[in-house]
Amino acid sequence: MQFKALALLAAVGSAVAQRPANMSMCDYYTTALLTTNNATNQMTLLTLLVNTAVIGNYTTPNKNAVTGILNPGVYNGTNINLLPYFNGGLNSTDMGGMSGVSVNFLDDGGAVPLMMNKPANGTTSNQYMLLTHLYEYFGVLLGCSMMGTTAFPSYAGEASMYTVHKFMDLNPLQVGYFITQVGDAAASFGVTTADVTSVGMALTSTFDYRCSAPATVVPAQGAQLQAICLDPTCPIAMNATCASYINQTIPLVYNSSLAMGEGTNKTSMVATATTLPSGTATMSMAATGTKATAASTSKSTSDGMKNLGNLAGVVGAAVLAFAL
Repeated sequence: MQFKALALLAAVGSAVAQRPANMSMCDYYTTALLTTNNATNQMTLLTLLVNTAVIGNYTTPNKNAVTGILNPGVYNGTNINLLPYFNGGLNSTDMGGMSGVSVNFLDDGGAVPLMMNKPANGTTSNQYMLLTHLYEYFGVLLGCSMMGTTAFPSYAGEASMYTVHKFMDLNPLQVGYFITQVGDAAASFGVTTADVTSVGMALTSTFDYRCSAPATVVPAQGAQLQAICLDPTCPIAMNATCASYINQTIPLVYNSSLAMGEGTNKTSMVATATTLPSGTATMSMAATGTKATAASTSKSTSDGMKNLGNLAGVVGAAVLAFAL
């Protein structure tokens, strides 16, 4: 997928000027870094951004290091490990039932196809569904104007990020780590500090406040419950609607080797401020509303975005009052 774009991104990144207030981030950076603003190039930009956020730097040169959501890291002095939420180690995926189940979202090549600017080796796997939904979801968040075409389809995933993450019991450090990786990935391609900060705050205000009221992220899907920070240590939202959210329980371990110390082996262990998982991150949030196929169930395998600069109303007033 346009490897020539990598050299162009590196060469132009340092020359990116301030984005006009009337131009979305997606349209601006596609034009600045890939010259022509079309659906194909917008998809290329989102693929590079998301893949780098997920697995860390895989292109050179780059402007800064990115650890990657799937790699162990440190956030505010705390070790974070998000991988068990993606490899099937925990019963943390929503499949429509009353409890989470184990699903392997790295079932189609893992990091290898991502390093080739692809979502997966094939097109029918959980990994393909997750990554393509992430490209589309962040395309909405960043205001990509060419979506809805064959080259860059409209977002077709779950409308409520709460629904996607409700069995994960994510805490502020995990969500913060996820958001930081997205910001670092954007910065590595030359996105300005102001825009990185703006996106981070938009993501935080939308997803990082416990019991937040329904908010619209994808216009066509309307207002939905969007909070993914659900642990008792998460900051409480203004006008909280906790009755709309179920009581949180720490996800059960499905495979201890894959869980790597995350989750619990105690049935129905209610999450409390004193039982934080030591490191479970929010890539799932990144999972952006992706539901896995039943066939793979139980398979082991950094400041305020007052606006996203014409995110085309993507986040909406309520949201702007988190998004990655």
